Amino acid sequence: MQNQKVPVYTVEKLKGDIVIDAKWAKSQWKKIQPVEIKHNMGDASVFQPDVQSKMMYDDANLYVIFQVKDRYVRSVITEFNGPVSTDSCVEFFFSPDAQFPLKYFNLEINAGGTPLMFHVTKPRAELKKLTTDELKEIQIAHSLPAIVDPEITEPVTWTIECRVPLSLLKKYSNVSHPAKGVKWKANFYKTGSETSNPNYLTWSFVDNPQPDFHLPQYFGTLEFQ
Repeated sequence: MQNQKVPVYTVEKLKGDIVIDAKWAKSQWKKIQPVEIKHNMGDASVFQPDVQSKMMYDDANLYVIFQVKDRYVRSVITEFNGPVSTDSCVEFFFSPDAQFPLKYFNLEINAGGTPLMFHVTKPRAELKKLTTDELKEIQIAHSLPAIVDPEITEPVTWTIECRVPLSLLKKYSNVSHPAKGVKWKANFYKTGSETSNPNYLTWSFVDNPQPDFHLPQYFGTLEFQ
């Protein structure tokens, strides 16, 4: 068992407007500090992707962007709520109700921009899938095509950016509304279980011998500013 300090990420408030276009270097993100998604679950992959994510908020939305410096990228799932984690995929799990940190949403988006999102009240047992219409309320931009096949084996950098309306979350959960001093629990992940380079990476360390992202007791902390 590793003695890992629970990480804390400061979430800054967006000033002004932002265009969701999957451009990591645009001005709104430049001064935002990233999280590093680098803890392996299970055996380390032969090639280790370099993965960072940033997050902001405003009174109505969450904003999340991922940048992945990768190889062996494959993305073929185009069905909403399909098994996107089998593709090259980034994931954001978060608990918006500060009173119930073990109840969470899992937002998973493959490299082609296809999402999956559930609200989970008990991992593997009690969950509600968001509908296709609800998933369409999440604005998603992706730098790669919707389908990446055959697999890209050479080095490639890909980006996912999304805007998640707080009103969508409130359909399923109480929400401790983001504001200075409010804290949520969360984790950021990268996976690709059925690529030729299976990988399972986390921001907040998960002490489990087998890859399993559905362990909210290991979430880190988001602190809104």
